[in-house]
Amino acid sequence: MTTSKGPLDGVVVLDLSRVLAGPWATQVLADLGARVIKIERPGAGDDTRQWGPPFTTQSNGARGDAAYFMAANRNKRSVTVDMARPEGAGLIRRLAMKADVVVENFKTGGLAKYGLDYAALSAVNPRLVYASITGFGQDGPLKDKAGYDYMIQAMGGLMSITGQPDGAPGAEPMKVGVAVVDLFTGLYTANAVLAALLDARATGQGQHIDVALFDVQVAMLANQATNFFVSGEAPTRMGNAHPNLAPYQPFATTDGAVVIAVGNDGQFRALCRAIGADDLAADARFTTNAQRVEHRAELVQALAPFLALRSTDGWIETLEAHGVPCGPINTIDRVFAEPQGVHRGLIVGQDRADLAERVQTVASPMRLSKTPVSYRWAPPALGADTEAVLGEELGLTPQEVAALRGDGVL
Repeated sequence: MTTSKGPLDGVVVLDLSRVLAGPWATQVLADLGARVIKIERPGAGDDTRQWGPPFTTQSNGARGDAAYFMAANRNKRSVTVDMARPEGAGLIRRLAMKADVVVENFKTGGLAKYGLDYAALSAVNPRLVYASITGFGQDGPLKDKAGYDYMIQAMGGLMSITGQPDGAPGAEPMKVGVAVVDLFTGLYTANAVLAALLDARATGQGQHIDVALFDVQVAMLANQATNFFVSGEAPTRMGNAHPNLAPYQPFATTDGAVVIAVGNDGQFRALCRAIGADDLAADARFTTNAQRVEHRAELVQALAPFLALRSTDGWIETLEAHGVPCGPINTIDRVFAEPQGVHRGLIVGQDRADLAERVQTVASPMRLSKTPVSYRWAPPALGADTEAVLGEELGLTPQEVAALRGDGVL
């Protein structure tokens, strides 16, 4: 656990989100030092607390929270409040009056009935930055449609370019192995919040941020979208090949595969020298990247026999010595055993009083030299901070908190 103050020290974030996109955004802000108050349903909490196995183990041997929940909720304080109760909505409203940021991912307009929508909260806190995450945005014909990462990967085009090409074994559209739309949405939301905070500090006025998973997925198409704009042809699945570069894919070795990522003509010539195939560098079909892409099948057929002669580690040593970008296809256990990963400290270990084991999460990749990220609290137990937060932020006494809890509000 580290306690250094981050660049967002003093910023209060009221987190009304659950599952992944919203919690990922607020965890980014929390890692940067913001004080994040996570509002959860009494008795149930964030849905992902139950998204297992695997589950953590409590000190008494009982089942704890799911590993999924742990991935996106460190550095937060958990407060249980039933917003469906007028008293509960009132408490959240009072917290929002003191907050700098609210992040929520209810359906479009879903918080208005509780008086917790942007219009209601900005009226009592004009400097509030209020971020709404939905499947399809605050307007448009699909604004009321629920959105989940998997379906957005499909609707947003990502699955149409992911997977083996038609005619190859196992050919079908594939989703990515993690919920990339949720994760990108969290990152875009955090960026938007930071920009809005700068403006709010300068003007004294907050604003409403509208982030849609569908919009984010389409933005993620990046070069594949512009490939379509320029060519007029929709990109298709290419397996592990790259639409704009060659060779840029895995090649079989004696004990697995090595990924080769040639990004320019000089690297291709270096590859040819490294594998003892200088004649390929002089082949008119392969001298430029555009030619290599055009003759991709012949290029792969020419390179494959050379690369099949040695082990993955053997080729990586040789290719790196020649300045050719390359790497192994690591399983996740090997990722954290990589010397570079060990050196960079990519595993964060934190203690939580009710759990038998330390909570391990992946370290933030943001390395700030002056105001580094900090790891202050493990992902919280459900409602663990209710009394403390309501006392600190709203001045409620332990007796008042106990009464609210007895009434089912907390």
